[in-house]
Order: sequence, then structure tokens, then C-alpha cells
Amino acid sequence: MGIIQRFSDIMSANINALLDKMEDPSKMIDQYLRNLESDLGKVKAETASIMAEETRAKRALDDCDKEIAKMQTYAEKAVLAGNDADAKKFLEKKGQLSENRASLAQTYAAAADNAAKMRQMHDKLCKDIASLNARRDSVKAKMAVAKTQEKINKIGASVAGSQENLSAFDRMEAKANRMLDEANAMAELNQSASDPDGLDALAEKYDSAPASAVDDELAALKAKLGK
Repeated sequence: MGIIQRFSDIMSANINALLDKMEDPSKMIDQYLRNLESDLGKVKAETASIMAEETRAKRALDDCDKEIAKMQTYAEKAVLAGNDADAKKFLEKKGQLSENRASLAQTYAAAADNAAKMRQMHDKLCKDIASLNARRDSVKAKMAVAKTQEKINKIGASVAGSQENLSAFDRMEAKANRMLDEANAMAELNQSASDPDGLDALAEKYDSAPASAVDDELAALKAKLGK
């Protein structure tokens, strides 16, 4: 039975191993379920066909047993009636039926074994599909969380990069402030070097004052001193 071997291969597949190989279980799990549903339809059809064969084989065997029993009964009746010739005919027929029964029994045993295997595979496939359906939402939820975590990680990396940029900007700003302070200090030092006594600055004060104001101040100073 090629169909039995084919579906035995299907049933022997390890669902967890297949899921581990999937790049995106949230998408592939639906496809795998569709494949299993398709396989289940085929298994059901084959199982029904093989179970029907088992039923036909059993019916043929039962009919043969009935005929054998019937020939035995007629042979006994013929003997009781003193008709040995008729009894021999019934017994000959019984012998033919018995030989045929051995073949029918072998056929029925094979059909029953095939039907049992197919029913086992059918039940296993139904159980696997039910289990996978129950786990599908959990798998998809885990994948959604994983994808969200990946996004968060990417955003976190981007934010970390922004912080580095801000730190670099702060360093540049501090450097600019330091350069400005140094330039102002240098200007102050240059001014002190050109006028160590401060007279230039003092002269500038008087130079900038109006002449009348200086004359008035000088007259007031002389009057105070009696000059």
C-alpha cells in the first residue's frame, strides 16, 4: 500500500523541528496548517476506502463460513438419511470452501491491518492539527512581541547615536567658549602691555571730557587751594 507509506512519512514529521526551521513562523504556520488540512482530506478519503475494503473482506469471510457450516449441516443430514453419496458431495464442497476461506482470511487480515494503520494515522493527524491550531495564536503572539522588541532595539540604537551627537555638540560648544575666553584674556593682556601705568587709559578719560568742563574743574580746584 503506497498510500500508507506516503502518509506514514507525513505523520512521522516533527512539527517542532519544522517550526524551528521557519524564518517567520507567524506566516509559515498558516501554510503548514493548510498543508496538514489538505493531507487530512486525503487521509480521510484513503481511510474510508481501506475501511470499506476491510468491510468487504470481512463480509466475504463471514459468507464463506456460513457456506461451510451449511455444507456441514447438509452432509450430516445426508448421512442420517443414508445417502452417503450426497454426503460426500456436500463434504467435497465444504473442502473447496475451506480452501477458499484460507485465502479470504488472509485478505481480511491484510485489509484489517491496513485499515487500523490508516485510522491511527488519521487520528494522529487530527490530533496534530488540533494541537497546532491551539498553539498558533501563542506562536503569532510571540512573533509579534519579538518584532516589537526588534523595533525597540533599533530605536534604542538610534537614540544612543543621537546622544553621541549631542555629546559631540556639547564638546564643540565648550571648546568655542574656551577659545572666546582665551581671546578676551589675550586682548586684555595686550592692552596691559601697551599701557603698563594706565596713563593712556587715564589720558583717554581726560581727552574725552569737554574742554569747558576741565576749565571749570580747574578753577574750582584753585579756589579751594587759595591759588
